[in-house]
Amino acid sequence: MQPSRRTALAALLAGLLVLAALVLASVLSTVVFAITVAYVLYPFREMVSGRSYPDRVAAGAATAAGFLGVVALAVPIAFVLYRRRRDLLTFFEAIPERISVEIGAFAYALETAPLLQAAQATLRDLAISLAAAAPVIALKLVVFVILVYGLLLKPNAPRVAVLRLCPGAYHDVLFALHRRTASTLRAIYVLQGATAIATFAVALVTFAALGYSSPFALAVVAGVLQFVPVLGPSVVVVALAVVDLVAGNAFRAMIVLVVGLILVGFIPDAVIRPRLAGGATDLPVSVYFVGFVGGLLTLGAIGFVVGPLVVALLAETVRLLSENGVPTQQQLPGLGADPDLPPDGTPPETDDEHSS
Repeated sequence: MQPSRRTALAALLAGLLVLAALVLASVLSTVVFAITVAYVLYPFREMVSGRSYPDRVAAGAATAAGFLGVVALAVPIAFVLYRRRRDLLTFFEAIPERISVEIGAFAYALETAPLLQAAQATLRDLAISLAAAAPVIALKLVVFVILVYGLLLKPNAPRVAVLRLCPGAYHDVLFALHRRTASTLRAIYVLQGATAIATFAVALVTFAALGYSSPFALAVVAGVLQFVPVLGPSVVVVALAVVDLVAGNAFRAMIVLVVGLILVGFIPDAVIRPRLAGGATDLPVSVYFVGFVGGLLTLGAIGFVVGPLVVALLAETVRLLSENGVPTQQQLPGLGADPDLPPDGTPPETDDEHSS
């Protein structure tokens, strides 16, 4: 491809990417999430394809696995709420208009009527918002599934296009960034799952020690909520404290609020996650934590993936610069000739982008 034509196409691609980001701003987070999930599901897709299944079957199986994984996060919470629906109704009906809290020599009367009215209004507004947003959520879920399937069906198409626009001298840099992206994304999702499991274990011990009924179900909900940034399992702890307070057990309410927020809400994110992050993402703990927190505060829920990824790519670029931009197989384990490209790294001129 001639340099002038390559430069023009690169400029056109950059402009269209900016235009697409503006036009598709409402689904941009869904697109980013789908791309990261496709990266993680790619090894599973290759495993299925390696068993002599057609590419469409392999892409469909991997997409179904990703879809079921996303849906599975909501199932435990929905199941617990469904099983405990009568208990919840009984609890709200049993709330007195005034709750007397006595701790030692101190006594305080809490008026519950204004709080219940505010809670009812909030729940009503939330239900209306969810009902109104249901079609949008469904459309975003369809976009997510279609995009993941398309990326897994033709995983080499974007790479071939980028390599054709990039001079051959920089292909090794692109491969290095690609491998860092893939390894970081897989590590982030594995790390999130490991943190959720650790949260479940800590919550199970904590809730059982405090004498709550169904500690296993509560721990499952706490572990699943670990995938919800910021609030996470703290919601379970606060809810248990409110239940105890209404039941007149102010002492246990205070204990679960303090101990639960520290052990269940704080320790997994502040201690367990950073300890696992250093080895999983090949990043210093402090750097990963900055990316994680910064991504959440800047981008919202998708930031827990994008933040560490951006930091990892920045670290990889700095490493390439420190080594004069020449990655080697010793410096990047597993970095060899790309199996879908000729030995010189030049993309094939054919339009066949079928992946092996």
